[in-house]
Amino acid sequence: MSRRKLDLIWQHDKVLPYLFDELKSKIELISPVHTIYLYGSRARKPITEWNSLTGKDWDIVIVCDFPIINTKAWTTDLNYHIDLKITDEKGALDFFKYMNYQIELYPNNKLA
Repeated sequence: MSRRKLDLIWQHDKVLPYLFDELKSKIELISPVHTIYLYGSRARKPITEWNSLTGKDWDIVIVCDFPIINTKAWTTDLNYHIDLKITDEKGALDFFKYMNYQIELYPNNKLA
């Protein structure tokens, strides 16, 4: 995304409802959403320390029946900086093969 509002980037109370409601419903017009993963900086810190991530973006992988490209169309009207990848299960396994940190946000929220 080209526009960023730094005071909103790390705020889970604003970004997570968007991920679970608006973005998820847009994607499900094309393919069912099976899983939503968070990776990167936020996945390495407990939610209580996310305020130290001001200026960091959200790194999200959404698993559907098939990959969807050009997802910037769904995030350009927001003030959140989201690195969004929508892929199938095999693509997610390949993507996370060498990453030690990821959190499953949906359907099993492991933030707490």
